[in-house]
Amino acid sequence: MMLRIPFLNRHPVVSVLRLSGAIGTSGRMTLNDEALAPTIEKAFSKGKPKAVALLINSPGGSPVQSALIASRIRRLADEKEIPVHAFVEDVAASGGYWLASAADDIWADENSILGSIGVISAGFGAHVFLARQGVERRVHTAGKSKSTLDPFLPEKKEDVERLTELLEGMHASFINQVKTRRGDRLSDETDLFTGEFWLGSRAVELGLADGVAHAVPKLKELYGDKVRLVPYTKKKGLLPKLGMNIAEDALATIEERAAYARFGL
Repeated sequence: MMLRIPFLNRHPVVSVLRLSGAIGTSGRMTLNDEALAPTIEKAFSKGKPKAVALLINSPGGSPVQSALIASRIRRLADEKEIPVHAFVEDVAASGGYWLASAADDIWADENSILGSIGVISAGFGAHVFLARQGVERRVHTAGKSKSTLDPFLPEKKEDVERLTELLEGMHASFINQVKTRRGDRLSDETDLFTGEFWLGSRAVELGLADGVAHAVPKLKELYGDKVRLVPYTKKKGLLPKLGMNIAEDALATIEERAAYARFGL
């Protein structure tokens, strides 16, 4: 009589971690390190996975949250010696590409959008409108820079110069991340770090991606037809399940759609 010992014939497991949406500091509909941490930790530890696959669909967002999430993924990958593969769906742009760069290789659809390696700050100036309405803005500060970039006051040259300095510092960090992770695979194209973005097939030529491929067939190619793909997604809290964040969700959806719209999506 032969005994069946289950753990001797287990098929390889690949954890599939979905990273979909804009990247921000808070809110259940945005990607941020605090909310994703438990899910990322499980993806690397539960079931002794052979690899972790990232399914990415993000137009970007907060540089800090992008860096925190990518660093967590990279740290766990190195500690546990688990390879990471990124698969871009519609878009991995700006912070979304920062997330993708945490992987050992990046795969995309021919029509995926990748890149936008830059930093942006946008806002509105309302001082002319207020003046026309007869509204006087009164601001009192201790510290000459406390009213920097106040949208209700005229824009100051020194404020813009200071903001530009900050943005350039963030941009340098982004460029360093991409160069460190992609290395010699990157093309020497001069517009690679200008904020430009490209379709998947062109991104492969530029070294921003390693090839055109979809998650399931590629993972089967790498780990065999019997590979088990185990999905991991960020869990929803109790209040959202009860429908108690309607206003917050509506606003977040509008902001996210605006971010995707920059890439024609």
